[in-house]
Amino acid sequence: MEDDFVPKESTLSRSYSDGNLTVQIDIYEDGEGGWLLEIVDEQDNSTVWEDAFETEQEALDEALDALREEGVETFVGPVEES
Repeated sequence: MEDDFVPKESTLSRSYSDGNLTVQIDIYEDGEGGWLLEIVDEQDNSTVWEDAFETEQEALDEALDALREEGVETFVGPVEES
């Protein structure tokens, strides 16, 4: 019988606030040696990076760079389809 993989969350996961907006940066194992990145807003809308990162720190650095460069408001609310 195959065990179900339960991803381990990174200790680098954290909340990020700018002004009155807060999001959660979630970093967790992908089961293949990489780390997945997801940013979740207060209404549980999420943005997930498609590619895994080699390290937890790389995932965190990418999240912080994106939040600073694009603004936290970019990651709040549902994704609008074009």
